[in-house]
Amino acid sequence: MANRVAERDLYNWNFYSIDDQPVEASNGIVIAPTQTIKDVEGLGLMIVVAGIGASEISSPQLYAWLRRLYRSRVMIGATSTGSLLLARAGLLKKHRCTIHWENRDSLEEEFPQLDVTGELYEVDQNIMTCSGGLAGLDMMLHKISLEYGEALAMDIAEQLIHPKIRPAHEKQRMELLLRHKTRHPRLLKAIQLMQTYTENVLSCHEIGKQSGLSVRQLERLFKHQLHTTPAAFYMQRRLERSNHLLEQSTLTVTQVATACGFNSASYFSKCYQKQYKLSPREERGKTLQPASQPS
Repeated sequence: MANRVAERDLYNWNFYSIDDQPVEASNGIVIAPTQTIKDVEGLGLMIVVAGIGASEISSPQLYAWLRRLYRSRVMIGATSTGSLLLARAGLLKKHRCTIHWENRDSLEEEFPQLDVTGELYEVDQNIMTCSGGLAGLDMMLHKISLEYGEALAMDIAEQLIHPKIRPAHEKQRMELLLRHKTRHPRLLKAIQLMQTYTENVLSCHEIGKQSGLSVRQLERLFKHQLHTTPAAFYMQRRLERSNHLLEQSTLTVTQVATACGFNSASYFSKCYQKQYKLSPREERGKTLQPASQPS
């Protein structure tokens, strides 16, 4: 679109795969490489595209190739879970990075030393990462703006029916007041605490104290506005996080249980089974199917 709007070739691109073979995405679409991995002359930016199943990929060949490009001063980028692969290649140690909100916990569990910001996108020296989805568009419009001016980026955004180029610091997730359809500030504070403290679980008394509510007021608000109890809502958040970790990380089931505030693996399994109709080990087994290599 930049080429079209500018009426000249500003960019060109190619697809690569680590074995020079077509890659099948999780939705069944096959992407054929247009260059071999040895043909990188003149390359300015390599973006690792990944999504579901990235945590199951272990490719020393891919990591070594990315490191060679990095040492050759090629800018390295990633979309969504591609950030995990850059981390495994050792390229994010001294750079800020971001990843899809669903995968942030698992990335931080595997690489606790990384500076994972949770921004829509991050551009830190010669490393650029984005959280996935439309954030990729915002990141590339930011890049175009830096290289060819804000006016061109705005024209491209207009062509793409993208009325606002979002800055990096906008939140990835929907605002709590929209998601839960409530504007009660103390209830929103309680929800935020539950989303934050999934490993070191807070009591209802502690949540109420930090939210400025008594336990009875807290229970009444949850019942009237969310049609549930604080305990049930809190358990739902913890189980959702455990589901994300089982699907998107390499943590053991016991480690996932601990990370989500369960002191007993058997109790975690019982709660998970009730919520998702299968055990945590069965859930983990679903993610162990062969994953496609990223293009």
